[in-house]
Amino acid sequence: MTTNRPLLGITIGDPAGIGPEITLKALKEEEFYRTSRPLAIGSARVLERTREQLGLSLEIHRVKEPSEGRYTAGTVDVLDMDNIDVPSLRMGVVQGNCGRAAFEYIQRAAEWAKEGAIDAIVTAPINKESLKAAGVPYIGHTEMLAAMAGSREEMTMFQIQNVKIFFLTRHLPLVEACRKMRDADFVHGGIRRAYSALSSLTGKKPTLAVAALNPHAGEGGLLGTEEIEGILPAVKRAQQEGMDVVGPVPADSVFHFARKGAYDAVLSLYHDQGHIAAKMIDFEKTVSITLGLPFLRTSVDHGTAFDIAGKGIASPVSMMEAIRAAITYSSKKPGP
Repeated sequence: MTTNRPLLGITIGDPAGIGPEITLKALKEEEFYRTSRPLAIGSARVLERTREQLGLSLEIHRVKEPSEGRYTAGTVDVLDMDNIDVPSLRMGVVQGNCGRAAFEYIQRAAEWAKEGAIDAIVTAPINKESLKAAGVPYIGHTEMLAAMAGSREEMTMFQIQNVKIFFLTRHLPLVEACRKMRDADFVHGGIRRAYSALSSLTGKKPTLAVAALNPHAGEGGLLGTEEIEGILPAVKRAQQEGMDVVGPVPADSVFHFARKGAYDAVLSLYHDQGHIAAKMIDFEKTVSITLGLPFLRTSVDHGTAFDIAGKGIASPVSMMEAIRAAITYSSKKPGP
């Protein structure tokens, strides 16, 4: 076992979702204790109930500080926030108390990451409706972590096999995301942030492809003018600043070329454009990585799956890949 294993804070997500289940299923694997020190952040009683439902022989070890963890296979160390009444917990249902609990897990992880007490954060899924029911003023992990870190340079990146995908916009209605593509300054800002994060991550001068918005990149304005008004001027400006950026490349081919190695990463313009591409390559093994923060955060690329929560059938593959990514990148300290 290595002596300098990164310490990972793993938030268990919404207690009514599959987060506790996939966390325990992942942490029963010995490999993660050879290469890291995983620390669950959540409710010990939720994890204990989940352990019993799954029939696992894991020991749940409560700690108050990361230094108290055992970090040995067969034991799941957990910072016990004890903020859920387990007998009244309803699996697979939107509940404000679960949204609040999930938010508090993330708060604690962010505090420790900023202090350097943990080397990276790995997050299980949260539920937007539960957050809203709790009065949490954020729609997702990236937004809340950026606020907690005081960062304006955060970028979401998906990694799947050899493909890396950044997102210019995330949780916006499609019509609003399309409207933003006419703003060359907005697009250029996203290109700059993605390129800087990618450079820090890869340690080299990378090639970034910018996806087009319209079919055939707009066909010179025949199929839309967003490329002419905002996207192409932003790409040219980035090129003039010394960035190796190409595009706009039609979205029906840019991800294929990236998979073939033509680009180090693709900048997707809106949520589904990049999500569909990643999940078609391998749905379960897609990992979300938040760059541009003062700490590393990796995450599963799926939701709380309320339809199967509590049934013991959730796959831990994405969580395992997220942990592996955190181990790989935690020493690289990517930033803006």
